[in-house]
Amino acid sequence: MQKSVCELFAGVGGFRLGLERLNSGWETVWFSQWEPGKTKQWAHDCYVAHFGDSVDLNGDPSSTGVDISTVDKKLIPNHNLLVGGFPCQDYSVAHSLSSSKGIEGKKGVLWWQIRDVIIAKKPPFCLFENVDRLLKSPASQRGRDFGIMLSCLNDLGYIVEWRVVNAALYGAAQRRRRVFIFAYKKTTKYAKNMKKKTPEDIVGTTGFMASAFPIRPIFALNECKIGDDIIEVSDSFKFAFSNAGLMRDGNIYTTDVVEVEEKPILLKKILQKNVAEHYYISEEALPKWEYQKGAKKIPRKAANGHEYIFSEGPVAFPDPWDRPGRTMLTSESTLNRSTHVVEDPGTHRLRILTPVEAERLQGFDDKWTSSGGMPERMRYFCMGNALVVPMITRMGVEMTRIIEAE
Repeated sequence: MQKSVCELFAGVGGFRLGLERLNSGWETVWFSQWEPGKTKQWAHDCYVAHFGDSVDLNGDPSSTGVDISTVDKKLIPNHNLLVGGFPCQDYSVAHSLSSSKGIEGKKGVLWWQIRDVIIAKKPPFCLFENVDRLLKSPASQRGRDFGIMLSCLNDLGYIVEWRVVNAALYGAAQRRRRVFIFAYKKTTKYAKNMKKKTPEDIVGTTGFMASAFPIRPIFALNECKIGDDIIEVSDSFKFAFSNAGLMRDGNIYTTDVVEVEEKPILLKKILQKNVAEHYYISEEALPKWEYQKGAKKIPRKAANGHEYIFSEGPVAFPDPWDRPGRTMLTSESTLNRSTHVVEDPGTHRLRILTPVEAERLQGFDDKWTSSGGMPERMRYFCMGNALVVPMITRMGVEMTRIIEAE
């Protein structure tokens, strides 16, 4: 079996970079990246600058930089691994659970584009990434959205593992929690081998996720059954998914697991010294930053007239050197609560991260997003949207072993 990959919602190429760092023969045969509403497709152009363009079965390279919903899925080249960090604005922490729309949202519907690719190309293996809140979305029917995805994959003949991974616990420089979803066809040799194992074995020790990201022993799994009727699942399914689990033949097994922590990369290891002046916080701006980072209790009134106190605790200011960085968002570098503020190791003045430091937080090469004249603001935005590349490399080790055994 060839190590051929199709990368959807590719961003600036985190999945591809993570696999190619293994030097084990992975070849991306096609990718898709398109940011809606943008005239200049910075992420797509950055991807092409590093890897070159891809062509569909008609030899057309323009298909990689358009809305995936307009692409004829049958023209996507055949591949054995489908990957993608599909857009997650409907699930992300930028929205409250009560207002998130989940799979019904404007971008949430892109799950159906993934499903259409699977139907057209029937890849034996799939690997997806999303925010961990996906497992609890929406607030009014917890677990429904992930349940719909599992129902789709079950209907299409796949077994599924998932795992919420904190990258900092597995040697990365950022405390970024994301859910990874691994699906494999029941007809593969891998599936036939895993059929011999119990759900406890798969989730706890021998499965794809446990092999890539070791955990402490597990003791019990919560179980439920999910059907193939997507409408019925959408209308009534509700389940408390834990941070690890397995879906096999419509049976769901899940439990919260505890990671075997590895030595992390501390924030001080990724910092540059004596950076350009515009990264530093001026004396005039310092009070605004202190307010954003500080504790707050603000009287507010809901739409129905209910009055309440909005409160939030303080954020470390500046971010400590002796820990991995916090989760980076697309708003990184702007004056807000989530932006990292550090003490420069050379000048000892407070400043924001540089674009290179943002790339290091995500495990990309230095200046990865500098090609093509990408503006600094977009460099931060692309990194906030990206995944932690070394996590893909870890899973790529297991994926290489699985493909070679087929």
